[in-house]
Amino acid sequence: MEAASAPLSEAELDELEALLEAAPFADQAMGLDQIQAMLCAVASGPAPLPPSRWLPEALGPAAGADEAVGARLVALVLRLYQQIRADLQRQVGVAPILYPLDAQGEALDYATWADAYLFGASLAEPAWQVAAGAHRDDLAELLEAFFLLNGMLKEDARAAGDAWLSPAEEARWLAEVEASLPAVVQAIHDFWAALRDIPAPLRREAPKVGRNDPCPCGSGRKFKQCCGR
Repeated sequence: MEAASAPLSEAELDELEALLEAAPFADQAMGLDQIQAMLCAVASGPAPLPPSRWLPEALGPAAGADEAVGARLVALVLRLYQQIRADLQRQVGVAPILYPLDAQGEALDYATWADAYLFGASLAEPAWQVAAGAHRDDLAELLEAFFLLNGMLKEDARAAGDAWLSPAEEARWLAEVEASLPAVVQAIHDFWAALRDIPAPLRREAPKVGRNDPCPCGSGRKFKQCCGR
């Protein structure tokens, strides 16, 4: 029997894509690009999220409509999650699955991918900004790429009456962010991994001894004249 964590082959990715686009899942499940983006965030966050938290979001209520098909779909999605998680942990990175915006295929839909990643981040409890604590500004800087790709940065600037980039500057910044998206996804994973590894501050078991206090060794002398010398 194939291991549950075995990477998906190209044929299995095609099968997963076809299942997601077929009835009864087509109108209820996320697209393959959205599932991948959401799972990149889920696999990167401050604490592990059980599949019961994100699988219903990925597949919708139709997952139980056909027991055999639903089981196959769940198995493929779980393996995709394990693959993404392993690739990020090994710092291999994840190549975003992107669909064309039009029939010509000249532009790719980064906005949908960015929205799905941010949705995956929103599933965490506590929220990412809360969990980041004193490092929330660093996190916000990393997440800026997604708000540029989905257009929220531009919308917020215009709503606030702030100046925005010229079309040429905007296109140049978008191209840079699109090219660096895999690196940004990896950086966010590494951000949370580093934060989880920060040791807790040491707690003093006994009250601090002042220099003029009696030495705790019991000599009867002041601490500064005894063990504190």
